[in-house]
Amino acid sequence: MQGQAVPRLSEPRKRRGHSYNPLAQPFLKWAGGKRQLIPVIKKYIPQKYTQYYEPFVGAGALLFSLQPANSVINDTNPELVNCYNVIKGDPDELLALCRRHEKNNSEDYYYRLRSQDRQPSFKEMSSVERAARIIYLNKTCFNGLFRVNSQGQFNVPYGDYDNPGIADPAVIKAVSVFLNQRSVRIREGDFEDSVSTARKGAFVYFDPPYHPISDTSSFTGYSIDGFGGSEQERLRSICDKLSDRGCNVLVSNSNSQLIRELYSDSRYEIVEVSATRAINSVGSKRGRIGELLIYNKYECKSI
Repeated sequence: MQGQAVPRLSEPRKRRGHSYNPLAQPFLKWAGGKRQLIPVIKKYIPQKYTQYYEPFVGAGALLFSLQPANSVINDTNPELVNCYNVIKGDPDELLALCRRHEKNNSEDYYYRLRSQDRQPSFKEMSSVERAARIIYLNKTCFNGLFRVNSQGQFNVPYGDYDNPGIADPAVIKAVSVFLNQRSVRIREGDFEDSVSTARKGAFVYFDPPYHPISDTSSFTGYSIDGFGGSEQERLRSICDKLSDRGCNVLVSNSNSQLIRELYSDSRYEIVEVSATRAINSVGSKRGRIGELLIYNKYECKSI
């Protein structure tokens, strides 16, 4: 059955032993971010799970909404992963540098910072300097895109916004507390490697780069390496292996023929949802579009 699946859970699971902080939330703008879809996604999250895995964490909307006690987060984007590590380890210095960028914000200043990854001295920048730079660029670039060229260099033009907020101290500090008080392992690497330790009872949420629904809709500039059809097939294979281990799996992806075909067998349910996309380089492609939530039917009854 497709499109009429029964939700696993109507309310978020109870958090035991930890207080929930609503200020811990995404600190970056992110293409494909899931914040506005969280109420729908939560309907398909297992009632109980031992550990949370998010191999394509991005801005972490679901992570911060759930705030699980034990999690593994991963991304292939080294600048993004560096931001998480810096927020965990040195939020105060990060905020000080972000305030400096905010004070000096201008088109000329933006392009000077953007050009730093084209210079040999970029490798000598501290992790805090790199994190403050990428947060500043993200908040002031055109439409909040994160896009790099074939050399891995940030190449989004200036956004020319009035008084853009760079980093909210309350959010940064709340995220830092969450990353430190909960058991959160931060990884950088391939999605398959990041779930190698997932065992029976774990919950794995995959939010990969979406498969394009047309030849002209693909967004491939998030990282140097693209995420084509062969990678989507590999992801499906990993979902099968995780299901065989007794893990709960949930996947977000585009409402494309390939994705529907990949998850067409009886072990998966496919649910179509409507999402609003505010980040796109082409204005006519923003707005409500159909997406898919795919989950395996297995749910561990005793953890």
